[in-house]
Amino acid sequence: MKNRSGSYPRVRISGGSTGVVSQAGGVLLVETARKSGLDAALSASLTPWRKARAVHDPGTVLLDLALAVALGGDCLADISMLRAKPGVFGLLASDPTVSRLIDILAAAGPKALEAIRSARATARDGVSSAGY
Repeated sequence: MKNRSGSYPRVRISGGSTGVVSQAGGVLLVETARKSGLDAALSASLTPWRKARAVHDPGTVLLDLALAVALGGDCLADISMLRAKPGVFGLLASDPTVSRLIDILAAAGPKALEAIRSARATARDGVSSAGY
């Protein structure tokens, strides 16, 4: 684009293998969640649903699932498309772990939904106050 109306940071992605371009949008979403503080806010608000010896943080699992949906997934198992690229997305929770988390959050109903909404509001407030 030649005539840019604003000053946006340039994202540079380099890779020596195939399939990098198809994952670039996912990387942008991950970085947006990180920069906005959504990842930390979800982790904090979903702490009550984290098991004592859990390896995977519920907030991170939920973000990974949202990312899979954003990249075209339509069921919980589609998180496997991210799991197939550990060099890009890191180590992700297994399908049973994802399913258990969704079951736990669904059983909590309004409490879990309010925790997620609160995390989103915290991230939005942080972005607004930072002037993004």
